Amino acid sequence: MLIDNHGRKLNYMRLAVTDRCNLRCFYCMPEDGLNWLSRTELMSYEEMLRASSLLVKMGIEKIRITGGEPFVRKDIMKLLTSLSQLNGLKELSITTNGILTSPHVAEMKALGIRSVNLSLDTLDADRFFAITRRDEFADVMNTLNELLKHDFEVKINAVVMDGKNIQDIIPMVELTKDLPISVRFIEEMPFNGDNDSYQGVIWDHVRILKEITSHYPQIKKLVDPAYSTAYNYQIPGHKGSVGIIAAYSRTFCGTCNRIRITPQGTLKNCLYDDGVLNIKDLMRSGLSDEELERNLKNAFNHRVADGWEAERLRVEKTGVHESMATIGG
Repeated sequence: MLIDNHGRKLNYMRLAVTDRCNLRCFYCMPEDGLNWLSRTELMSYEEMLRASSLLVKMGIEKIRITGGEPFVRKDIMKLLTSLSQLNGLKELSITTNGILTSPHVAEMKALGIRSVNLSLDTLDADRFFAITRRDEFADVMNTLNELLKHDFEVKINAVVMDGKNIQDIIPMVELTKDLPISVRFIEEMPFNGDNDSYQGVIWDHVRILKEITSHYPQIKKLVDPAYSTAYNYQIPGHKGSVGIIAAYSRTFCGTCNRIRITPQGTLKNCLYDDGVLNIKDLMRSGLSDEELERNLKNAFNHRVADGWEAERLRVEKTGVHESMATIGG
């Protein structure tokens, strides 16, 4: 079992396999994209598997694959197959934008993957294009249908953005009436790769809930699972549920059980920190697993108390303006 210096159990890792994405969502990156990492700057699949295997032995029980967009990286299914075979790993899941995912759904199910988070900020094709700068709405909806057909646990992640998709909040809640899905609304965050465009959160978790409650006054609070980042609700008679994630307000830091590894192998103890250890560089320097474990435990023993402390320490250096694609969600 891994315990940090604040007594929090660490059992969940988000592993970003690439910084590249086939969308250009304005809240994640500039319109012309990013300066993509070269192949040598990325962790190899072998390095990812070695790091994952070691961390599972140390106490990680759940791994979520993120990006960028995971399915733009070649042979991603080979990595998923290897990870699914790790002794001690209880759950392997994926976050995807759904554009390239549908052909792999059956194989994912065969590997034992049961949970997929689908990024989808609107149910309107024109607004989808305005937000993502790409005309891929039909492919995303096809993936949603395939996931439901194969009985996946589906969570739709929608970033709430003033002036962009507020009119989608209620239609997305209505999806939960007939579909066994969780629609989760996420506060907008500053990770857009642009130093100037983020103006701070306008639709926070309180305002989002107020908007939903104005249409569904009968909405009920559910008991949140352990380590949940979302406040969970259900409308009586609906098959699915609604979640609200206070990602900018950071109300869940006290029970944070997760770590992140970026595409270039940087360990992040917090979404808002500047990176605390480069696992890729340590492996390439020839460190043994025992030496890697000592370095990792040292990093876990120096976690910040919350995201506000992480941002404060980071702002002294570079500020929080990198793209979410380079962090791994």
